[in-house]
Amino acid sequence: MTVRPIRLYGDPVLRTPADPVTDFDASVREIVRDLEDTVREPGRAGVAGPQIGVSLRVFSYNVAGQVGHLVNPVLSDFDGEQEDEEGCLSLPGLGYSTKRAMSVTARGFDLNGEPLVIKGTGFLARALQHETDHLDGRLYIDTLTGDVRRQALRELRRGRPAMTEVRRQAGPAGDRGAPSGAAR
Repeated sequence: MTVRPIRLYGDPVLRTPADPVTDFDASVREIVRDLEDTVREPGRAGVAGPQIGVSLRVFSYNVAGQVGHLVNPVLSDFDGEQEDEEGCLSLPGLGYSTKRAMSVTARGFDLNGEPLVIKGTGFLARALQHETDHLDGRLYIDTLTGDVRRQALRELRRGRPAMTEVRRQAGPAGDRGAPSGAAR
């Protein structure tokens, strides 16, 4: 079991669009297993490749006790709207009301390259959208507007020294898909 450290706001890997997975080899299967182990930690609903320093289009989720993953996700069939507080492991301690679609369909592949379709509503739809945003180099705070966005950015600036220290302990950003045992 490998629980990988989470990259924090300010780490460039979080703002860089992730590369598509082209080979479903042993290293990709290891990354998927690491993502699933990492998302099983209490209080976690999703973890994307960039959040563990792997710039590949893959994420795991843990919603209502169901742990899964999706490689090279594409979202469609957005329907309805929900607004609820959203947080992010890469922005610890922050949470803001965020609008998302109420339901969405995510199409991609499993760790063996077999097609996979996940239809999500409610919290699962929110998690699928949040994690796919990570793969595109976006964070949920990017969707905030007005005073709420200004408040979030102020909070991030205030917390930056503590996040910088945690980031320093996690190591450098941007390994491009190296398995958990590889040097970062």
